[in-house]
Amino acid sequence: MIGTDTISRVIGQDVYDESGDKIGSAAEVYLDDETGQPEWVTVRTGMFGTKESFVPIRDADLTDDGVRVPVSKSKVKDAPKIDTDGHLSPQEEQELYRYYGMGMGADSTPTMTTTETTTGMAGTGRTDAGMTGTDAGMTGTDAGMTGTDAGMTGTDARGTVGHDTSGPTTDDAMTLSEERLNVGTRSQEVGRARLRKYVVTENVTETVPVSREEARLEREPITDANVGKAMDGPAISEEEHEVVLHAETPVVEKEAVPVERVRLDKTTVTDQETVSEGVRKEEVDVDGDTERRV
Repeated sequence: MIGTDTISRVIGQDVYDESGDKIGSAAEVYLDDETGQPEWVTVRTGMFGTKESFVPIRDADLTDDGVRVPVSKSKVKDAPKIDTDGHLSPQEEQELYRYYGMGMGADSTPTMTTTETTTGMAGTGRTDAGMTGTDAGMTGTDAGMTGTDAGMTGTDARGTVGHDTSGPTTDDAMTLSEERLNVGTRSQEVGRARLRKYVVTENVTETVPVSREEARLEREPITDANVGKAMDGPAISEEEHEVVLHAETPVVEKEAVPVERVRLDKTTVTDQETVSEGVRKEEVDVDGDTERRV
């Protein structure tokens, strides 16, 4: 089970369905207003991660590979289209509960309090891990208030409290909060380099000297030194002599010898990248004939 102490480990992790198929990556975690426990996680899906769908995280498990949720990938694909604008209205939360066949939280009607916490405002809203909570001071119609944002009269876009919430459990001051941008880095695979060798054939030309024997006719006159050999044999006859001629031919032999060793290495190059994101903060207005002090 995923609790508030493991929320930071959820954001950015891969999300898998009940069969082990990857759905997408976790973007934001929303807390239940009654229990303060994680209730929903938005999952980025699609080819470029541009679509976000709400997925129940109440019974999800955090594994070494990521987050495993107890619903199917096809169920998430067809989930209601709800904007991830920082909070869920009671109507939106009821729609998600009906779609996933889940019971409501601690109460049949989602109720919100007027208290903000560092992990997100009360209600079903995003955690403070780089995200905002819900609009504080929201209640359902059971509290006897009107307006689309519970705890607010009318549809004040700024989320201004429309009634006095001072009482025995509150003090005479209100807390102002603001978002802070925490930017970090994470390592991900962007490509691979391979080193392979292959064989090519090229012609090599070498010049080598070769020698050969040729027959040459030599004549010598009859002298006293060779007259005996000249007169040996019949006076007139037929006769043959032969000599063996030799010639050199090129002989080619090949051998494989190592000439070089190569390897792949990695080097780290640091670039500067600018990240721009809008952050919200709360401000206060003073109505009436009062002096404003800081």
